[in-house]
Amino acid sequence: MRRSILNFCRFLLYPKHRVDETCLKRRFKGQWVVITGASRGIGSALARRLMRAGANLYLIARSEAELQALCDEAQAMGCKAVCRALDLRDRSALKSLCHDLKQLPTVDYLFCNAGKSICRKITDATDRLHDFDRTMDLNYRSVVALALALLPALQRAGGKLVYTSSVSCLYPPAPGWSAYHASKCATNVWCRTAESEWKPSGVGVHVAYLPLVRTDMSMANPHYRSLPAYSADDAACILLRLAMGHRFSYQPWWARLTAPVASLFAPLVRYFYQKSVL
Repeated sequence: MRRSILNFCRFLLYPKHRVDETCLKRRFKGQWVVITGASRGIGSALARRLMRAGANLYLIARSEAELQALCDEAQAMGCKAVCRALDLRDRSALKSLCHDLKQLPTVDYLFCNAGKSICRKITDATDRLHDFDRTMDLNYRSVVALALALLPALQRAGGKLVYTSSVSCLYPPAPGWSAYHASKCATNVWCRTAESEWKPSGVGVHVAYLPLVRTDMSMANPHYRSLPAYSADDAACILLRLAMGHRFSYQPWWARLTAPVASLFAPLVRYFYQKSVL
């Protein structure tokens, strides 16, 4: 019975997402695409979709062996591919990467997909300022740094920035997620500002408020392992459809309905949150 209920919830809340391969080839063939967090999960699924469409890839992540395997796979399909293994939280490494990216003549798409998730109450983090620094460095600062470095190239191409955010940012902040929510919401606000400033120059900005996706990062939390979730490939399809369209953001259908209600009743939501902490 429990399995049937979970399957129904999965079908209802996480409908399958597909993207037409012909449309992908028409849009991305020969285009230069930069992807962060490319070695696993959503980034890896995104890279594989794009290499099948004939895109040229600039892949960024920490795992050198997995990145190189992706590059080899792309090149075997006739695509140009470059991989850079580094930790985007390392400010000197990020500065060096941004210097190199500025030399690129054109970039058509920047998918900022790398992210760090952390669940820890503020009262349990009084001696862990580094948790907030590292989360902000990856989820916010690296996105801004890469976008600024690539803005001239994006302007020349009339390109797009696509940021992978979280549906949780649409709801009142939940206990335990202060570092994660602060970093994600900061980038959401930055992207909204960039969208209004860059649109006249032909650069698009999109934000995907993704729900739970089954990746190594999310499944590290044991509470999530039995919950319905999108596959990494489903999430990649959502990002690609968003990149090919004109909407500023993607939100699950149920979030569009429930998030405004949750905001309207925010004091009540906070009351239940507080009860859960006690």
